Parts: sequence; structure tokens; C-alpha cells
Amino acid sequence: MLKKVLVVDDSVAAVKMMQGILEEGGYLSVGLSDPLRIEETITTEHPGVILLDVVMPQRNGFQICRDLKGNALFGGIPVILVSSKNTTSDKFWGQQQGADAYIAKPFTADELLSTVRRFA
Repeated sequence: MLKKVLVVDDSVAAVKMMQGILEEGGYLSVGLSDPLRIEETITTEHPGVILLDVVMPQRNGFQICRDLKGNALFGGIPVILVSSKNTTSDKFWGQQQGADAYIAKPFTADELLSTVRRFA
């Protein structure tokens, strides 16, 4: 059975690009560009891993990660932050919010797939 990955990024182009890489790597993917619908989407799609952008309007990835990890229903799902914010302090802050991994943009297809494989 293929592992399902939820890709959350406010850029539809970034979602499509990551979905293409994941599908080439043998994963099922669900794309979401509205960060306000993440809990609803997790409930209906049951992903095994979440790729989550940090810089988004209305609700950033750090907030979402903290909310998910603090939720009994969603806390066990690995969250990989994917962001153009790539300083040491950004990565540390992501870890403090409960992120399981952090990928800096731009990334390679191999980097994305190898990180997802650690959790899927």
C-alpha cells in the first residue's frame, strides 16, 4: 500500500511541484493551498506524513505544526517543514514547535524523497 503525503503550501505551483516529485517516488499525495483547512483535510485524507510550508498567510507553518503536535488526533503524524526560511534559528524554532524534520527551499527531488522516506 502506498503511503499518503499531505502537501500544504499557499503556492499552488509549489504544491504541484512537490506532488510530482512524490508521485515519481511512489507516494500518493494530496495537495492543499489553504492552511485554514488542514485539520479538515487530515481528517478526511488520513495522511501518513505532512509536508508543511512555513510562510503562509493567515496561519503560518510554525503555528500549524504546534497546533497539530498538541492535538491528540494529529500529534503522531510526522510533520516536515519545507521553507525558504533556512537559518539555524528558523530550524531550531521549527524543532521547538514539534517538527520532525526541516527542508530548506530550494531543495532537490532526492532531498525531498529521502526526508519523506525517513517517516513513510
